[in-house]
Amino acid sequence: MFLDERIVTLFKRNAHHTLTYWSVFFSFGLCIAFLGPTILDLQCQTNSTLSQITWVFFAQQFCLLIGSSVGGIFKRTLLTALAALFFSALVISVIFAIIPLCNNVLVLAIAMAVSGLAMGLIDTIANIQLVTIYQKDSAIFLQALHFFIGFGALVSPLIADPFLSETGCGNHTGNETEVIHHFRSMLRNSPIVEHSIPLSNLSHGVEKEESSVHYAFWIMALINLPVPIAVLYLMYREQLIPCCPSGTPRLLDKDELAMESQQGAEGPAVEQNEHEAGVTGHGSIFSCCQNDNLRELPLSFFMIHILGGMVLFMTDGIVGAYAGFVYTYAVAPPMSLPHKTAGYLASIFWAAITAGRLLSIPLSYHFQPVKLLIFNLAGAIVTVLLLLIFYTSSIFLFVGTCLCGLFLSSIFPCMLAYTEDILDYQGCATSVLVTSAGMGEMVMQVLVGSIIQTEGSYSFLLCGMIIACIGFILFIGLLLFHRMHRNYLTGTSKKSAMVEEPATEQNGEVKTEQIDNEENIQESPN
Repeated sequence: MFLDERIVTLFKRNAHHTLTYWSVFFSFGLCIAFLGPTILDLQCQTNSTLSQITWVFFAQQFCLLIGSSVGGIFKRTLLTALAALFFSALVISVIFAIIPLCNNVLVLAIAMAVSGLAMGLIDTIANIQLVTIYQKDSAIFLQALHFFIGFGALVSPLIADPFLSETGCGNHTGNETEVIHHFRSMLRNSPIVEHSIPLSNLSHGVEKEESSVHYAFWIMALINLPVPIAVLYLMYREQLIPCCPSGTPRLLDKDELAMESQQGAEGPAVEQNEHEAGVTGHGSIFSCCQNDNLRELPLSFFMIHILGGMVLFMTDGIVGAYAGFVYTYAVAPPMSLPHKTAGYLASIFWAAITAGRLLSIPLSYHFQPVKLLIFNLAGAIVTVLLLLIFYTSSIFLFVGTCLCGLFLSSIFPCMLAYTEDILDYQGCATSVLVTSAGMGEMVMQVLVGSIIQTEGSYSFLLCGMIIACIGFILFIGLLLFHRMHRNYLTGTSKKSAMVEEPATEQNGEVKTEQIDNEENIQESPN
């Protein structure tokens, strides 16, 4: 059988929650991929320069990082988690609807900043919720969760493609248009076929082409609208909407009723301890740092967080840099591919990531996350190395792009499952990893882009090779600290057992003395 009965039963028990979180991640992917192919039309809409429109990218990525950092705060209760997801998904639909009305670049940047904040909240909360539900079995469900990002990233540009303008604003010179065309392709991080801009049509006398891209945004707003409705329905089913009580018992209530007879008098204390652990563990990065027990934790505990975050900083940075600059590398010498042909590379890369995440779902069931991480990191290094060796082969560039997307696709969910398993699902690792991944994607795009501009297109693959090797070295360090942490936990459990054993013996001696005293009293004359 493809999956055993335990996994199937576990999914059926939490199917409504799981499907809802997957749909919310579809919103995430839908929102993250549309900006690249529509950047030229948005520049015309806002009458802005290239240097001004680039701040729209920065605003979205920076606020996505902030949302990822503070998103864990809303994990304190199921009500706050679902409410945050509902408003975040709703905000994305609203932003899609109002983008055609943003005729100023500052207003557009503010709108994208709000959408980035909503995306960051979705990223952290959905990951934490799935890890909390499935714990040791979370790897397979996290792979499916991140598949929906790729699926949304594929759908978004496909919707926008028929409505994109071919000639831009029509009021640029040929050289300016060529720069815009190059910049638009360089920033593209979504699977969309390149739209060539014929220079012959861009003279001063040609009238400005009327853009119809606003229809694409409105269509995406309608497509995304069922997602917040699905979250709202889940809140209704869980009786979290005061004005709309549901007749279906909440899952939490069912669990409490089932455990009530077992808890007895110890129930309130157990519930209080679990609540305190959830509040301190499943918070944001800042609440994780405020845990009173941090001084008692070993160095390995902190290094697992740091090294896991640094690995994702590197690997997600490669994803962002490769998606953004593979076109720039392909059209420059010595590859010198036609612009339209090079435009397919970004599409292949994102399609490979989506297929890789789908393929990782059954692989996560059969293999441990650490084994998949080793395989994927080593595969990414070998692929980039082969791209460096065959740097003049256009055929291998397409093959290597596909392989690179496949190897990089499942690193994030595997790392999330691996670190949370090491740290006993405290939730802080999720916040740290999500924040580190977003920061790496933002920083590496800027860093690699500046290096390509100064050193040439060949430095693109060289940067990828260096970043991948650093990520693999950091992962080796993570494995070493995992071993140290495991030894620490083993030593702690042995000490606890040694402390409990004398206490048990002492209690036994006390009881024996009490029995002897009672017997002496009974035998003595009145």
